[in-house]
Amino acid sequence: MRTRVKICGVTRPEDAIAAAELGADAIGLVFCEASRRAVDRRMAEEIIAALPPFVSVVGLFVDPERQQVEVALEELRIDLLQFHGDEPPDFCGSFHRRYIKAVPMGGGVDPVAYLNRYPGAGGFLFDGHAAGELGGRGVGFDHQRLPAAGCRYSILAGGLTPDNVGEVVAAVRPYAVDVSSGVEARPGIKDRERMAKFMAEVERVRNG
Repeated sequence: MRTRVKICGVTRPEDAIAAAELGADAIGLVFCEASRRAVDRRMAEEIIAALPPFVSVVGLFVDPERQQVEVALEELRIDLLQFHGDEPPDFCGSFHRRYIKAVPMGGGVDPVAYLNRYPGAGGFLFDGHAAGELGGRGVGFDHQRLPAAGCRYSILAGGLTPDNVGEVVAAVRPYAVDVSSGVEARPGIKDRERMAKFMAEVERVRNG
């Protein structure tokens, strides 16, 4: 299976265009004010408008109010939701939109039990943050803790960089990888050269 790539925490149209040109399958927009990569509606509109066809837009939320998600879905072309907090399963599934659920691998969470709690999730993103913390900090985790079965669409995040993503993909063979801080010049500002190297490493393993 081809490993897909999501570039998350995009805050500028030019970074979205660069990610698409380099072959990213999806970009992530963060709708959480506490994040240094948060975007407002106006900037989100500009970023989405700059994207070419067939690049998915993922809207990331952390324990949001229902209205925040509803307004974003009404006003923006969001293809997929990503819930990164402690949102209940019923809440995640109530928007009639496919969603990804982040699994906080940095604490004592049992990943198998977490998967079983969200049977309606379209995929699970395994990140290095602990429960109650924000992701996007470049914190990795022990991939030996990943569930051996029961998760068809696994997405790896946390501590991925152009220097290690090839090794990780070769070892784990995830459905997708998700990178934010690992391809940045500074928080929220992507570095085209780092994105290009990241994509090249994933492609190298794809063709290896």
